[in-house]
Amino acid sequence: MQPSGRHYVVVRPLFSEDSFAEQHERINRTRKTLRHHLKDYFTCDTNRAKNAARSLLPIIGWIKNYNIKEWLLGDIVSGISTGLVAVLQGLAFSLLASLPPGYGLYTAFFPAIIYFFLGTSRHLSVGAFPILSLMVGAVVTRLVPDGGPPANITGFEGLSMEQQRVLVASSVTFVMGAFQLIMGMLQVGFIVMYLSETLVSGFTTAAAVHILVSQLRFVLGLDFPGVNGPLAIVYTLENVFSDITNTNVADLVTSIVIMALVLIVKEINDRFKSKLPVPIPIEVIVTVIACGVSYAFNFEKRFNVVVVGEMVDGYESPIAPNLEVIKESAVEAFPMAIVGFAVAFSVAKVYSVKHDYTIDGNQELLAFGVSNMFGASFRSFAASTALSRTAIQESTGGKTQIAGVLSAMMVLIVIVAVGFLLEPLPRSVLGALVIVNLKGMLMQFRELPFLWKNDRTDFVTWVVTFVASLFLGLDLGLAVGLGAELFTVVCRTQFPRCSLLANITGTDIYRDRKDYNSIYEPEGVKIFKIPSPIFFANIDFFRDKLVQAVGFSPLKVLKKRNKALRKIRKMLRNGELEISDRGLEVRQPSTDTSEDNNSMEGLDQPIDFSGIPIQVNWNTELPANISVPPVNIHSLVLDFSAVSFLDISALKGLKATLKEFLRIEVDVYIVSCDVYIMEKLHQCSFFDDEIKTSIFYPTLHDAMLHILEKHPDHGELEKVFTVICKLSRL
Repeated sequence: MQPSGRHYVVVRPLFSEDSFAEQHERINRTRKTLRHHLKDYFTCDTNRAKNAARSLLPIIGWIKNYNIKEWLLGDIVSGISTGLVAVLQGLAFSLLASLPPGYGLYTAFFPAIIYFFLGTSRHLSVGAFPILSLMVGAVVTRLVPDGGPPANITGFEGLSMEQQRVLVASSVTFVMGAFQLIMGMLQVGFIVMYLSETLVSGFTTAAAVHILVSQLRFVLGLDFPGVNGPLAIVYTLENVFSDITNTNVADLVTSIVIMALVLIVKEINDRFKSKLPVPIPIEVIVTVIACGVSYAFNFEKRFNVVVVGEMVDGYESPIAPNLEVIKESAVEAFPMAIVGFAVAFSVAKVYSVKHDYTIDGNQELLAFGVSNMFGASFRSFAASTALSRTAIQESTGGKTQIAGVLSAMMVLIVIVAVGFLLEPLPRSVLGALVIVNLKGMLMQFRELPFLWKNDRTDFVTWVVTFVASLFLGLDLGLAVGLGAELFTVVCRTQFPRCSLLANITGTDIYRDRKDYNSIYEPEGVKIFKIPSPIFFANIDFFRDKLVQAVGFSPLKVLKKRNKALRKIRKMLRNGELEISDRGLEVRQPSTDTSEDNNSMEGLDQPIDFSGIPIQVNWNTELPANISVPPVNIHSLVLDFSAVSFLDISALKGLKATLKEFLRIEVDVYIVSCDVYIMEKLHQCSFFDDEIKTSIFYPTLHDAMLHILEKHPDHGELEKVFTVICKLSRL
């Protein structure tokens, strides 16, 4: 190849796959078997032991390179700022989990300590996540409802309603962590790839609506039992509107003022973040003010406002998970494990790219699995991350998980020392802070016009996931959304957009003939492209599209020709046909309209001219009103450049289709076939006396040049592809 300006010139022989293999010897590489992979996996040496230790304890890798002078101050500032937010979010998200507010502080402490040692992200703020809290709350209210007796579970005896709920939350968190740990040990961190951004967007938007509705009773100061299960959002709204006349005005006014202030200051933080050394901690400020005002004016007694109340005092002794609760909640715990990991990994990946370091999905699963199992033993509930909290940890100068540990220390101080100062805080303030933090997720509705305009399939996935999650619940909604997403993938591969290609005049480039005007299409040639793998689900679609593209069914043509030959043989035996210089002529009309007993057998076999003294021209008028569908092509090219794999069902269907075309004298060529597919074809005995390796060409242009050499007379291509009758006496 010689470059010439913006042109290139290639001079090489015309290759088929056979001739290319003769001139360019391929290296025979030995591939490892499963036994070799297992042997390598379980073989241990000094270096591998060191690497395993670094992998299981990522802290070993980064702590020795910690730059105290440059990083420590930023981590301290970040840890304090993030810790204050973690305290407030822990209290607020406890309400979503239907637990007393103080237990959210445990979730902000224990998992963060474990993640410090096991996590690979340097910026992730581990703790309560609103969607997970809501999913935990659904299990809690199902097993320990507000207005009714709890489920019949051994271990509930002698426990208060609050203690029963804490036991349920910690048990479901433990099994959620166990699922994450098992997936990490099985190295299935790739599972997050099955949750597309569209699906996650629809799911989190529905979750945000659930959270918003669930907080209305706190914002409005209403008192009604929580609802879980399918259509829970409908029943909750029904309770809100039926009881709205009992709205507590003090709670409502406080919530509106809090939301307005927080939204305004957050907008200021976003607009002037380049000028502000740290974001204004508006949540902390309004919380302190609300606590002071509530205490000074005695909101609880004067205005009947529900406050946080008695906080947890220090740490409680560890508890074991309840096996019956695990049995009852295992189905709901699995989607929690997936959602918690998917959200955390997505956020961690954003900051790892921004700060140029790597994260390990499998290690993240292990880290969150152990974190949740350890935290559950100390009465915390499901932990992941929150985008707002992680953004604060990164934007305030956090460089490593030292900031995460300092954040946990801030929570520790609140738990053991100053938690009582938060007791006068109205729960409506926590509800208002939760609602304000939903802004980002609720704004995802803006994606819909873009999806509708650019990708209707993704639009359907978003809407189905959103509607299912909204009305069926988050666990079932996620399953339905995942099913819808996989269904769209199957549809895209099962019903791909096949096309007929043509040559762009003056080039070796081939494109869809419908898209260009300056194209060259040799007569008698069809170039068919299928842009997807060929497998059991789409092989029939492939064959149907191929038949539509060429304009005839090769199997029907083959059967018609074999049937016509049988009739010609019979008429020759009966003397109804004779052979002349002009071909076959009718001597006398046939009066026998009966057919052979086995007339339908063998019609799909190769055409056999034995017993007929001439070779029949199928494109001329045949005697005795024998009609055979015309075949107006002599060559068919199949472009396999986008075919990534073939399964056995597709291989058998492809082989049958190729034979049908070859038996009606249409040459078939397959181009740009992947070498590993070629290997599979050899292994599966694809080639025989009819289908040979010579039909394969490395490029489409090689095949087209070969066809033009074989059929050079462009002006009379009709004569080329028509089989000319040659009279020959036996």
